[in-house]
Amino acid sequence: MAKRASFKVNGLTSLSKKLKKNATMSDVKTIVKTNTAELTEGMQNEAQVLLTGHWEGKKFVKPTGTTKRSITMHISNNGLAGHTGPKTEYAPYLIRGTRYMVKRDFFLPPLRKQKQKFKSDLERLMQ
Repeated sequence: MAKRASFKVNGLTSLSKKLKKNATMSDVKTIVKTNTAELTEGMQNEAQVLLTGHWEGKKFVKPTGTTKRSITMHISNNGLAGHTGPKTEYAPYLIRGTRYMVKRDFFLPPLRKQKQKFKSDLERLMQ
């Protein structure tokens, strides 16, 4: 099975010390929840654009939308961690491609975009 990509913020102790001076933890939880929701929506939109169906022999098969519907978000660690991504078994093959199929990466472009926004939101909160 393919390795899953993840995004992790290290140094939560120093971050929490700085935030205690400048903001409350509820502000951080709001940022985590908002960015996770935006990332989920971005992945769903990208999946809808990129996953347009495929050919099986001489017959074109329309997309069912299963992968898009499987992209859900989950908030954990008392609101300090957000998880999102596709839950279908074949999603890694869509993202990375195979020798018979080109990749249709609906995962990394929204993640890169949201990662920058998440960092800027946390930096803005720490100032």
